[in-house]
Amino acid sequence: MANDNTESRRDTEVTLDEHRQEIEDIDRELVELIARRTYVADTIAKVKAELDLPTTDEAQEDKVMERAGKNAERFEVDANLVKAIFRLLIELNKVEQRENR
Repeated sequence: MANDNTESRRDTEVTLDEHRQEIEDIDRELVELIARRTYVADTIAKVKAELDLPTTDEAQEDKVMERAGKNAERFEVDANLVKAIFRLLIELNKVEQRENR
């Protein structure tokens, strides 16, 4: 019996380690995507500055939030959580845009 438990525990640990590695890979990908998004937002900020456009574009922010909610539903993720993350990303981009003007 002890041998069966030991083997079962080893199988579970391998699975747990594999899942943790997958989470680590996903976390890296998320950071990479945030970096890409930030780069593009910085590029947009430069264009806005050149065209003397305001930092805030509420209509565009509404579109982003609506799209985030739809994507959350599509992937069966809590829409409030996804929207909160996007709101934070938007606010951080706006702060950075204001500081760079």
